[in-house]
Amino acid sequence: MTTAASPYPLQLEGHLEPRLSRWLWLVKWLLVIPHAIVLVFAWIALFFLTVFAFFAILITGRYPRSVFDFNVGVLRWTWRVAFYSYSALGTDRYPPFALADDDGYPARLDVEYAHSLSRGLVLVKWWLLAIPQYIVVGIFAGGAWAGVNAANDNGAWVYGGGLIGVLVFIAAVVLLFTGSYPRAIFDFVMGMNRWVFRVAAYVLLMTDKYPPFRFDMGGEEAAPDTGAEDAVTPRPAAGLS
Repeated sequence: MTTAASPYPLQLEGHLEPRLSRWLWLVKWLLVIPHAIVLVFAWIALFFLTVFAFFAILITGRYPRSVFDFNVGVLRWTWRVAFYSYSALGTDRYPPFALADDDGYPARLDVEYAHSLSRGLVLVKWWLLAIPQYIVVGIFAGGAWAGVNAANDNGAWVYGGGLIGVLVFIAAVVLLFTGSYPRAIFDFVMGMNRWVFRVAAYVLLMTDKYPPFRFDMGGEEAAPDTGAEDAVTPRPAAGLS
């Protein structure tokens, strides 16, 4: 009997467009500048709101819902821009300037709200418990994760460097010459991005569930385990069949 892995509270998806411009990726760094400017201020706000949430969790055991929704919106917006630009290059559709979910955009992110959180874990999970995850994600995202960590100082998240950047650049070169994005690279990059954002949700205190050391590749999240596949069909007792 095999049991499917339970879904993580953060759900991240990205759907690779079948037809991408061969050259647009060369100028996307310029096109995302307006988003980058807004996101700098959004991450500064996220930092101060996370500090507020820290004390709220410590005292009440709950993450203030309005703060949670805003911070999830910042992650969602960041993921859309990252998917459009050099974290995936999975779409040529320009990202909307919005914190809310857009079910028509090919990159989506959501985080399940936890109605109660550990008051003790909030003291250690964002630094001590997350150290192994920082090491792994630093390899994946390089300067990008340095930007996430630096959100504690200046609120900026800038993607670049790391294994994600290297593989996306290789895919971009292939796209430039062949007009096709290698699917295997896309699936691998999505797995790394999913890991990065899971850790982000954990260290931003949104969940107590430790990010799994599990590489979930592909554009879509695995379906929740309903137990249907693992159900055991009852056998009739001997002599009754």
